[in-house]
Amino acid sequence: MATITECRGALERLSDNLLRADGEVRDAVALDRTLSCHITDLDVTFMGRLADGRIELHDTVPGRPGTKAQIRLSMAGDDLVAMVEGQLNFARAWAAGRVRLEAGIRDLMRLRKLL
Repeated sequence: MATITECRGALERLSDNLLRADGEVRDAVALDRTLSCHITDLDVTFMGRLADGRIELHDTVPGRPGTKAQIRLSMAGDDLVAMVEGQLNFARAWAAGRVRLEAGIRDLMRLRKLL
C-alpha cells in the first residue's frame, strides 16, 4: 500500500508532467479550479488548486474535506502511483470504477481530452 508521502510525490510528479505538456493536454488543464484527491485506502485527502497548468497542493486532511473542490478525484494510493508512473491507464481505471472523477459538466468536457 502506498504511503501518504508516496502519494504526495506522485501528485507532485503529475503536476510536473502537466506543466511540461503541450497541445490538447495543455489546453485541458488550462483551468483555475480547486482540486481534491481522496486516497481511499489511507482515508486522506490532498487539497489544492489546478492553476496555470499545474497542481498546487495546499493541505492534507484526514478523511473527506468539509468543502467540495470543483474537481474531485478519488482512488487508492497504489492506483495513483501506478497512473503517474504510466503503469495504469486513467481511462481504463475510471471505466473499471477504480478511479472517480467528479466535476462540473464544462470541466468534465475539457478534462476528457486527457483520456
